[in-house]
Amino acid sequence: MNEKYDVKLYKKLVDMARKAAENAYAPYSSFRVGAAVYTDTGVIYTGCNIENAAYPNGICGEDVAIAKAISEGERKIDVVAVACIDAKTDNSVFPCGLSRQRMAEFKVEEVVIANIDNTYKIHKFEDVLPFAFNF
Repeated sequence: MNEKYDVKLYKKLVDMARKAAENAYAPYSSFRVGAAVYTDTGVIYTGCNIENAAYPNGICGEDVAIAKAISEGERKIDVVAVACIDAKTDNSVFPCGLSRQRMAEFKVEEVVIANIDNTYKIHKFEDVLPFAFNF
């Protein structure tokens, strides 16, 4: 895939996502996820997952990062990087459907998925959520 942004940006986003995952509150699943979002204004926001004893009330790391960006006045997010530092699999860990739809709302262009071995792959958003609900 052709990378739209400089490879240094992708690496920085992955590193920031991994660092954010260290702050995750995941006492139930022990599945710590971090995210870093790059906005069209060039600002990066991070977030981590926050679980709750009432399981459906948890918040995904990418949703936290997006919420932080939007609450600071951002309206367009170009890239979302996601890293799970506790995955017990060699497979990539992709955002859930709810998070993908939230990304669609803010016109995300690319999703960077970090693997446990610190490698990553860049995906066009439309490949991650091919039939997003949009207006």
